[in-house]
Amino acid sequence: MNIIGNFLGLILKVIFEFVNHYGISIILFTILVKIILLPLTIKQTKSTKAMQDIQPRIKEIQEKYKNKPEKQNEEIVKLYGEAKINPLSGCLPLLIQFPILIGLFSVLREPVAHGVFANKAAFLAADNGFLWIKSLTSPDYILAVFSGASAYVMQKVMTPKDQLQGSMKVMTYVMAGMSFYWGFIFPAGLTLYWTVSNLFSIAQYYLIMNPLKAKLAANSKEEKVNEKKPKINKK
Repeated sequence: MNIIGNFLGLILKVIFEFVNHYGISIILFTILVKIILLPLTIKQTKSTKAMQDIQPRIKEIQEKYKNKPEKQNEEIVKLYGEAKINPLSGCLPLLIQFPILIGLFSVLREPVAHGVFANKAAFLAADNGFLWIKSLTSPDYILAVFSGASAYVMQKVMTPKDQLQGSMKVMTYVMAGMSFYWGFIFPAGLTLYWTVSNLFSIAQYYLIMNPLKAKLAANSKEEKVNEKKPKINKK
């Protein structure tokens, strides 16, 4: 984990040396990381969409073999094979991203320890604030509000409408509340990263993920139509 943190620290250091502004460096660093993780995000989106498409058939199997759990599992595994879906493939991007996110947290909380700055004096000298934020090393309550609000909007936008009930609805408020609370206790530099990351995710959803989902849905619909067409045997 320390290797990842040091590597990310090196990237942030290079960006800072180029722009010579810590706040702008964090923003550019955040965008760069999101772009690097984009292929994993797209893969996860495709996997999630594929799983959503076969959910009605899975429910049919569960209902049909509700008293035969072994047969039920056998048929579901068979369905995964026919649809060419690995149910664990959606988890893989998250597992890959997790150590990266932990590394990011560590770098932005302790930039000196990860080589972004030579020592604490150099770090404090570079901390000239950002916009209304006087210091990126201390919590900023206004930014905490923006962080919580952006987390709420992100969860609202990216959660399918049919899932915005029950536990998922609660999760939306929990994530927003946690982002708001963390903004009150963590350095503003870290909160700035979360806020920019949330805003980028929202933009990414509308510009890339939403069109991708629409395309996948259209392809899925076309495949179903083709399956229903009678096959003509050529003599």
